Amino acid sequence: MSKLNRLLGNIGLTAALLSAGIAYAGNITGAGATFPYPIYAKWAEAYKAQTGVGMNYQSIGSGGGIKQIQAKTVDFGATDAPMSPNELALSGLTQFPAVIGGVVPVINLAGVAPGQLKLDGKVLADIFLGKITKWNDPRIAADNAGLSLPDQSITVVHRADGSGTTFIFTTYLSQVSPDWKRSVGGDKAVSWPVGTGGKGNEGVASYVQRIKNSIGYVEYAYALQNKMNYTQLKNRDGQFVSPNDASFKAAAANAKWDADNGFYEILTNEPGKDSWPITGATFILIYKSQEKAANAVEVLKFFNWAFSYGDQLASDLAYVPLPANLKTMIGGAWKVQVKDTSGKALWK
Repeated sequence: MSKLNRLLGNIGLTAALLSAGIAYAGNITGAGATFPYPIYAKWAEAYKAQTGVGMNYQSIGSGGGIKQIQAKTVDFGATDAPMSPNELALSGLTQFPAVIGGVVPVINLAGVAPGQLKLDGKVLADIFLGKITKWNDPRIAADNAGLSLPDQSITVVHRADGSGTTFIFTTYLSQVSPDWKRSVGGDKAVSWPVGTGGKGNEGVASYVQRIKNSIGYVEYAYALQNKMNYTQLKNRDGQFVSPNDASFKAAAANAKWDADNGFYEILTNEPGKDSWPITGATFILIYKSQEKAANAVEVLKFFNWAFSYGDQLASDLAYVPLPANLKTMIGGAWKVQVKDTSGKALWK
């Protein structure tokens, strides 16, 4: 597409939105998960160019996002660890998924190409438990015949902050390792048996890049953007798979979304020979009863625009856009659930 055609298309979109009677308020604010930060930044840039409305997002981790929306210091919160229906009800919140992606183990291991090292889920758990401490451990070597593994100690890197990425990662480890489930469990913040902590996906990525013979976990977009070395994983069907949009889609195809339970869904360790085992959705949190109705409408407009026009931007960053039927379900939930303090629906 030529620059002129692209410009005319943008002008046409903006004109269509304006002719539909959409009036724009000031900038909107959000905070939370670092997992989706790359795509939220891209969406915000494109949305502002088309509408003039800015979306300021603080990438502070899912735990921080939940705290900020509960304190009403932002217009929306973001979390990769979905809140349960009971938690949502207690806080007066509703949630909806925004995009789907994957968490990937990343390594700094000389002589090993990206995607070359294969790991089993139980082996991965035992590395993070501190039970497997050398890269040439027989259990790692068993799945990597012909690969020269160094006789070097493994340095574990994990998140230091409350993190939805950690929730996804540790939930998976709890599903594949009884030892992990019993001693550590799955949550946004856990008591790590070993390792060094980094803040945010960016912090973990930075540590792994600097520390030789290290292993950590980040959202796939961070691995790609930072040209990091990632591993294959053995999935529930016993197949070694690589992280990519196809393997994320294969896992997400098993989801059974339900608006009535706040779209609560966990996508780790899903069946299917092509499924990436550490797949997850990231979620947006907003109040059902909105004291700042105009701000809430702007939040919904932003994500409606993202669902309508942001799929290619998401795909370019290796996220999986939501399927059309799920987007329709989300729009229907907005109409029923999000209201002003008088009880009037804010989304038509």
